[in-house]
Amino acid sequence: MDFTIGAVSVIITKGDITEVEADAIVNAANSYLEHGGGVAGAIVRKGGQIIQEESREWVRRYGPVPVGGVAVTSAGRLKAKYVIHAVGPRCSVEPIEKLGEAVRNALLKADELGLSSIAFPAISTGIFGCPYEDAAYQMAKTIRDIAPSLKYVRKILVVLYGDEAYRKFEEVFKKVLS
Repeated sequence: MDFTIGAVSVIITKGDITEVEADAIVNAANSYLEHGGGVAGAIVRKGGQIIQEESREWVRRYGPVPVGGVAVTSAGRLKAKYVIHAVGPRCSVEPIEKLGEAVRNALLKADELGLSSIAFPAISTGIFGCPYEDAAYQMAKTIRDIAPSLKYVRKILVVLYGDEAYRKFEEVFKKVLS
């Protein structure tokens, strides 16, 4: 499913984010950038241990990434140039609006780096427990609001793993972006 916001193309797709060709892949990260399971674990397994090593170095240098914040590492063996580690909320602990903040900060970081494409997973919907519908709404609303101001980013992919996630995101994105 494709949408257009000004000069930016937004594509909702089902698949494996580690296989996507984009300048940056967004990782659904925790504040300490320890990439054990879920999307984070898959990114390190596919991209290589260098991503975890650079993440630990980032935390040593700057401290934990706040909820809603981002950090950047190389992408190792992935097809991307960078991994933008976005820390979404734990839905039983932090407000869901922090997910919008994480998406906004990832898009601004990609634009700052002069990147033309970025791929997002369903941030905070795994172990952090956010419902697909709520996460999709935060992502769609944030993308809608920020896309017109992006200078370099021209393609935003939302890569969903599984039928249920895809259906919910498609439904919500249609409402928010159509």
